[in-house]
Amino acid sequence: MDINAERSSLIKELQQIEDISLLRALKYMVHYGLKNEGRISIEQYNNELDEAEVRVAKGEFLTQEEVEKMAKKW
Repeated sequence: MDINAERSSLIKELQQIEDISLLRALKYMVHYGLKNEGRISIEQYNNELDEAEVRVAKGEFLTQEEVEKMAKKW
């Protein structure tokens, strides 16, 4: 399958998603991929870890059970 066919297929699948959390996760992955092609610096890696620790401390995370329930709906 060429890139245009892959893109069209992905768009059709995205249009069927009703889960806002899944859409946001996919959006984040796409933005990350577009911004960060290739390896990241150690400084960026450490900054991302620090940001993640802040989110966890605020309670902004999903438990393993929540993720498993979400995955079953995919």
